Amino acid sequence: MEEKKMKKIAIASLTGLVALGLLAGCTGGNSKSENKKEVKVGVLQYMEHNSLDQARKGFVAELKDAGYEEGKNMTLDYQNAQGDQSNLKSMSERLVKNKNDVILAIATPAAQSVVNETTTLPVLFTAVTDAVSAGLVTSNEKPGGNVTGTSDMVPIDEQTDLLLSIVPEAKTVGIIYNASEKNSEIQSKLAKKALEKSGVKVKEVTVSSTNDVQQVMTSLAKQVDGIYIPTDNTLAKTMSTVGEIAEAAKIPVIAGSTDMVEEGGLATYGINYEKLGRQTGKLAVKILKGEAKPEELSIETSKNLELVVNQKMAKALEIDPTSIKIKK
Repeated sequence: MEEKKMKKIAIASLTGLVALGLLAGCTGGNSKSENKKEVKVGVLQYMEHNSLDQARKGFVAELKDAGYEEGKNMTLDYQNAQGDQSNLKSMSERLVKNKNDVILAIATPAAQSVVNETTTLPVLFTAVTDAVSAGLVTSNEKPGGNVTGTSDMVPIDEQTDLLLSIVPEAKTVGIIYNASEKNSEIQSKLAKKALEKSGVKVKEVTVSSTNDVQQVMTSLAKQVDGIYIPTDNTLAKTMSTVGEIAEAAKIPVIAGSTDMVEEGGLATYGINYEKLGRQTGKLAVKILKGEAKPEELSIETSKNLELVVNQKMAKALEIDPTSIKIKK
């Protein structure tokens, strides 16, 4: 009798432990498993080039790390306008019509297009230099409405100082950008002001499309001692061509982003777009989890500025890469 009683107690104890284990498995564990609700995320990218691609990949990677994974509990609708304004319009309409839980717009034209289509759906942007002047928000600190995101405004003064430290005897510096891109116009004006303040003449030229870059860049390289390029989408897409021309002319190019340097520039103290995309993803997670609304989230700037030197280009220009440094 006593033996049977002991067996019953043991079985009861084991059953209790199993039940507790199951309960712990339901209530504890990884936060990723808590995101059971299916969410819809729309992405509109202005055009295809490395910087914008990296921003998108960083955004998606951050969502995955937070437990939102495409094909499991997230539907991702990715649209790329390939730089075409009419594509932006139709794609924005599609993303809004599908009532995505959040829409990411990559680059200013994409953000402006999406914002024009909805005042209710949460919209995030990245790779936008000045959200206020672009008409996306009323204030960086208090965006208001349904829009927030991350700015890719770069440290212009540090970048122009970097260029002049590489070519201290420079008399003329060139700036090349697409005048139709608001981001580029803002950065170029700031760069021109900083360079002229340093006593350097500035030769400013513009392009209207990728087709213009080779001819305009070739002409500019013959007239200057160094070149500054902002985070311009048109130039970013053609940085390999820019690099070839700069190398042949022995002209150093300081570009706005780390990706542009890897594609053909000499150096920068600038933004890593993959990390900027991740930063934007963190804002999206707060919105998806109901922890915050877009109007409550201030516009953020990059938290990850980096000094990047293209070793191959430095060697081609006969510049010691270890001598390229940021002034403290």
